[in-house]
Amino acid sequence: MKNIELLVLDMAGTTIDEDNVVYKTLTQSVNNHGYHVTLEKVLSSCAGMEKLEAITSLLKEIGGNEEDAFVIFQNFSEQLKEAYQKLEVKPINGTENFLLKMKAQHKKVVLNTGYTSEIAHQLLDKLQWKENIHFDALITADDVSESRPSPDMINLAMKKFNITEPEKVLKAGDSVIDIEEGKNAGCGLTIAVLSGAQSRTELEKAHPDYIFNTISEAEDIL
Repeated sequence: MKNIELLVLDMAGTTIDEDNVVYKTLTQSVNNHGYHVTLEKVLSSCAGMEKLEAITSLLKEIGGNEEDAFVIFQNFSEQLKEAYQKLEVKPINGTENFLLKMKAQHKKVVLNTGYTSEIAHQLLDKLQWKENIHFDALITADDVSESRPSPDMINLAMKKFNITEPEKVLKAGDSVIDIEEGKNAGCGLTIAVLSGAQSRTELEKAHPDYIFNTISEAEDIL
C-alpha cells in the first residue's frame, strides 16, 4: 500500500455531521430570493464548492440572474451563522478515533473546506477539536485564490508540511468536486465517502480509488 504521509480531509459530510444544514440554508436563501430549487438539486450542483461560486453556478444552471448571487450569498452567510449557533454538531461515526489513530501513526491530518474560515472555526469549536490533537492544520477557501476543484488547498497543505510528492497524500471527501481536487493535485489516493452530500452513483462519476461508508473505514487500507 502507498506510503501515505498526509491526509487532506473535507469537513462537512466527511468528518463532521451537521445534518446538511449548509445546503438546506443555501436552498432556503436561493428560494427566498424568488427562485425555486430543491435540496436535491443544490446537493447535486453545489456540494464541496466555495459557496459564492456555488450559488453563481447554480443560478447559471437554472437560468437565473447571476448578478443575484452576491446578495443571496450574504443572506446565506447570515442565516448560516444563526443556524450553526442552534445546531448540534457531531463527528461522523468513528471519525474522532480515526483522526487520533492517524496522528498516533505520525501522519499529518489537514482539514479542508469550501467554507469561510469563520464558519470552519465555528464548527471546530462546537466539536471541541483541537489543532495538534485531532488535526494538524485547517485550510479553508479563504486561504487560497482558487477554490475546488483547483488543487490549491492540497498544494498549500503539502507546502505546510514539506511534502513534495503528491503520491504520499490521501484526499477524502463526500462530493465529486473533492475527488476532482485530489486528482488535480496528483494525490496517491482519493477516497469518496457516503456519509455526506452525494450518492454512490454521483461519486462514481469522479472515479475515486475507493468509496467507503465513512472515512474511518480507510483505516483498513492505511
